[in-house]
Amino acid sequence: MIQILVFNSTKKTVVLSSGFGTGDELIKFDNVPTVRVEGGYYEVMQRQEVGVTVPVLRVPIMNTNMLIQK
Repeated sequence: MIQILVFNSTKKTVVLSSGFGTGDELIKFDNVPTVRVEGGYYEVMQRQEVGVTVPVLRVPIMNTNMLIQK
């Protein structure tokens, strides 16, 4: 199964969808300053309070296409 991870760098949001079409959103995060590439996976970082950014989601690169929007 291919997943699609859409990172909007202006709105600071991430949407993970199953890739099957419209309305297939699995999860959404706000306050996302960056998505890091780490040892075989994409790591979604979320700002939870001033100066505190924590990982909230890791998805494998192998079956995930990431789109970066402005």
